[in-house]
Amino acid sequence: MDRIIIFDTTLRDGEQSPGASMNAAEKLRLSRQLEKLGVDAIEAGFPAASAGDFEAVKLISEKIKHTQVTALARASRADIDLAWDAIREAVHPRIHTFIATSDIHMEHKLKMTRDQVVEAAVEAVRHAKKFTDNVEFSAEDGSRSNRDFLCRIFEAVIGAGATTVNLPDTVGYAMPDEFEELISYILENTSNIHSTVLSVHCHDDLGLATANTLAGLKAGARQAEVTINGIGERAGNTSLEELVMGLYTRKEHVALTTGINTREIYPTSRLVSMTTGIVVQPNKAVVGANAFAHEAGIHQDGVLKNRMTYEIMQPETVGLVSNRLVLGKHSGRHAFKQKLGELGYDLTEEELNRLFEKFKDLADKRKEILDEDIEVLLAEEILRVPDVYRLEYLNVVSGTVAVPTATVKLWIRGQEAQNAGFGVGPIDATFNTIAKMTGTRSELLRFSVNAISGGMDAQGEVIVRLKENGLVALGKGGDPDIITASAKAYINGLNRLEYMKRNPSLVPEERNL
Repeated sequence: MDRIIIFDTTLRDGEQSPGASMNAAEKLRLSRQLEKLGVDAIEAGFPAASAGDFEAVKLISEKIKHTQVTALARASRADIDLAWDAIREAVHPRIHTFIATSDIHMEHKLKMTRDQVVEAAVEAVRHAKKFTDNVEFSAEDGSRSNRDFLCRIFEAVIGAGATTVNLPDTVGYAMPDEFEELISYILENTSNIHSTVLSVHCHDDLGLATANTLAGLKAGARQAEVTINGIGERAGNTSLEELVMGLYTRKEHVALTTGINTREIYPTSRLVSMTTGIVVQPNKAVVGANAFAHEAGIHQDGVLKNRMTYEIMQPETVGLVSNRLVLGKHSGRHAFKQKLGELGYDLTEEELNRLFEKFKDLADKRKEILDEDIEVLLAEEILRVPDVYRLEYLNVVSGTVAVPTATVKLWIRGQEAQNAGFGVGPIDATFNTIAKMTGTRSELLRFSVNAISGGMDAQGEVIVRLKENGLVALGKGGDPDIITASAKAYINGLNRLEYMKRNPSLVPEERNL
């Protein structure tokens, strides 16, 4: 069986999902989990996009020891120099440079001729080759490019030293049969293509990213560029879990394999969802809440008699286990630390102590603490940005005959403040009061609430998305009291906005591939 290289771009292309920007600490945690998952290459970011991207890529390069760390760069010396500065400490560094090759992009965006584009691509690869032997070249908007021009530019960059050439379906335009035919044509008509790895990078605008990637691999491509949960620009990218489990489940049909540890798929999916705030839809393939759920009587009867009647994959294969270790108020630090390790977290002693104290507080209120509860604590205590605002006290009066009123006490830049306000409901009153106290004028773009575990005493998880002065930030909060969870999420979002205001260089710029 041929081995497929899994190139994960969750930290670069995945971060381009609206509102999914991550700070350096969050990216590092994800990169460690991706290494544990077994991806072959991590695209850590685009160093030229911002100082924040540069620092995150540099940090990941210093910490990741087994997986290739890739930095993206446009076909320019300045970008490539920055990319190398960011990854020079990596054990296995890769520079990934790109330029658009479709007529519409060359004419309207680049305002360059085909000859000029080839010259720029070759020069970029040669310059990158001065730093590392591991150089990838991408033909942006490749699926809408002239196929003979693709062969020409691929032949030129391979001659200049590219070890991987990537064909992106940048706008998700291709159909599987034509994409397979395009890959076959390139393999047959690029004279030196077999001295390099041909890669595919597909977007999901028409819901065909995974299908197109499989078609490209079937035709002979041997690297797949993917993201966890399929997140990414616009409708997203090829989903790692869908592709890997497609190859795993139908291995007799495709005869391709990967180095992915499939049991780490679900924990990785949960970590990405928690970090970005992008909820996985219940009917999402492989990792959705309903992926292994059976409600119809006929289905339930069949599964009870033989799981293979309606389950083509076993949930344990992707890291879902039915007999999870459930923690409670009598659980010790060792069990708690072991559970964190199972969830993919390696905390410092200080972080562990702080989180364990919060865990004990929650365990006094609830009989059982599940994985999802711990993830909420992690989001609140470990993964948050520095506090400008902190909730100290909240009291809300509401009902069918009462005017919803919220009394709030906050720490604001180290000073205690208290105020009260009204709203059309208890949460509106809470948000209005907090906004008045902090002097912020953010627009609430999104508000969602979810019970993260079963039972009447379940924790509620609230996610908000706030916008102020063109900046968009995610806020998350959890608490058995849903109004308190909402206040925590709102304040977390305000803190993130403040962090972005103080660090404008860390705000990701729009980019596409």
